Amino acid sequence: MLDGLFLIDKEPDCTSHDVVQQVRRTLGQRKIGHCGTLDPGATGLLVLTLGRATRLTRFLIRAPKIYDGEIRFGATTDTYDRHGEITAESSIEGLEHASIVKDMEKLVGTLDQAAPPFSAKKLKGVKYYEMARRGEEVPEAKKQITVFDFAATGELRDGLLPFRLECSSGTYVRSLAHDLGQSLGCGAHLAELRRIKVGPFHVDKAVSLEQLKEQAEASTAPQEGWIPIDQVPLPFPELATDSQQSKRIIHGQSVLFRELQGEEGDWVKLVDRRGQLIAVGTVAERIGSGKVGLVQPKIVFS
Repeated sequence: MLDGLFLIDKEPDCTSHDVVQQVRRTLGQRKIGHCGTLDPGATGLLVLTLGRATRLTRFLIRAPKIYDGEIRFGATTDTYDRHGEITAESSIEGLEHASIVKDMEKLVGTLDQAAPPFSAKKLKGVKYYEMARRGEEVPEAKKQITVFDFAATGELRDGLLPFRLECSSGTYVRSLAHDLGQSLGCGAHLAELRRIKVGPFHVDKAVSLEQLKEQAEASTAPQEGWIPIDQVPLPFPELATDSQQSKRIIHGQSVLFRELQGEEGDWVKLVDRRGQLIAVGTVAERIGSGKVGLVQPKIVFS
């Protein structure tokens, strides 16, 4: 069984679940998770967790994301992207690049964003898109997101504007495109979307499903797109342990560290002298006014 991450460059017209299923079949491994989905029409980076690394998904799924894409102005769709039915059209004569950029800047910051009617969000076990397809009213459910940057990367041509977006996990890019069109008064929808980064992971290091299949058929050890569990970067400090500390951690016992950064409740990555991941824990207690503290292992890997 493989333990680590696979970086997959998703192709269009398949769901993230489809990708996971294909990787399961290719590798003959059932225990596979993912760190954030992509809409079927979108392409780009999917971070898959395999084996014991699935226990790290909770720490990686919240990572910020970076996207490249295109917005088409002058038409609103029911899905907020090019795959939906057009619900309204408007002339974009007189629409200026400067006006678009100004309204894009208004969408930067912390926002309360509503999920699109056609989305996988659930209400009492029923997905929004199932309700929308039946013609039922979809409730407006807002959640707080953060847009770090939302900027045009080219000129407006034939109603299309290329953009780059940096945002928090859980952001609906389709909704941003829709909201931008509403604020400009001409309507808009997401025409293309490609995810470039998830936290520290870049699509340039990812492989396609076809490349993964070729690796598997060649019976070679994973190379391109593969990150072993011991090398997975986590969003918190790393602590190296001696042999005695490692033994205690493996048995779920708390360990005292003399050079410990962070506050009580903060997460830490615990590795042995060879750099192998043995556990993830939290700062359980600070002792005195110095850097001495007690770490309690929460997820043990050895």
